[in-house]
Parts: sequence; structure tokens; C-alpha cells
Amino acid sequence: MDLSHVTFEQLVHEMLKRLGEDPDRDGLRKTPERVARAMKWMTRGYKMDPMELLQKAVFAEKHESMVLVRDIELYSMCEHHMLPFFGKAHIAYIPNGRIVGLSKVARLVEIYARRLQVQERLTDQIADAMQCSLEPAGVGVVIEAVHLCMMMRGVEKQNSRTITSAVRGVFRDDQKTRDEFLRLVVGGTGLR
Repeated sequence: MDLSHVTFEQLVHEMLKRLGEDPDRDGLRKTPERVARAMKWMTRGYKMDPMELLQKAVFAEKHESMVLVRDIELYSMCEHHMLPFFGKAHIAYIPNGRIVGLSKVARLVEIYARRLQVQERLTDQIADAMQCSLEPAGVGVVIEAVHLCMMMRGVEKQNSRTITSAVRGVFRDDQKTRDEFLRLVVGGTGLR
């Protein structure tokens, strides 16, 4: 079936009909256009290059201690059901002569989260991009999220959270570094 000539809006219109709705009634008349715009917004990460983003904000700096950006809000969509999942990312690295602008760490999360995703891959993609672009002594990423595909359908578990982690370099090889990272992620620094 060749759908190359069919617009996104037409597909949504057809979907509404197949759900038993009247896509021409008042409340749904503009829904196909709104859904198309929303999907483009929620998946805009496909049009962004994470490596280009990071390379624009790398600076030489002799800082050798952990840099942690905590509680980065993220919103993504499960690729299995196209339902949202959302939560927070915590990203740390130990520089090796180069640091990155802090806002770029949050933007990196946005680029990968704004694609159809699974949380496990999202966690690895962020860690790999940081490791590849900065070549730090190590990287640690923890993501904690709730998934509407588990809350609204299927098992309907309202209080479940999924936590994933990815560690590279000294975060993997040195227990003290990993422990410090996890302690800061879980316990915070008392600045709140």
C-alpha cells in the first residue's frame, strides 16, 4: 500500500473514523491538523544533530572533578505504543581537559528524548554522545521516568517508575567515583 501521497492529517482523519468517531464534528474538525503539529513538535529531535550541538560549546579547562547536572526534565514517547513517558535525567562527567556548556547537557537530553524512544536506549545515547564528544575520564547517566503505557493501559500500575543508568570510563571502573555519582543523584547536595 503506497501512502506517500497521503498527508499526516488525512491519516489522523482516517484513524478517528476507525475509532468510531465523527472526524467532521465540531470538537474534532481541526484535530488532524493539531495532531500533525503536535507529533512534529514531540519528535523534533530527529532533525537535530547531538554531536554538532556539543562541539559548538566545548571549552579547554583544567577541571578534574565531577560535573553533575541533575533533574533535567525530559519528555519522550515510547516507540512501542507512542504514548508519553517523562521524568528526569541526571548527567555527570569528569573532564579530561575539556568542559561543555551546561545548557548543552540539557539540550542533549532534549534532542534524544524528542524521538520515538525506549528509556534504555535514551540513557545509552546520552552517555555515548558525552563520551564521544568530550572524551572525558568518565560519564554517568541516570534517568528516572514514568511511562503512560504502563499507567493508562496494560498493567495500569500508577506508581511505577523506571530507572536506567549508563556508566562509562571511571564511572564504570572506579567504585568510589560511581558511589559518589549515585550518592549525589539520589541524595542531592542539600541546595534545595
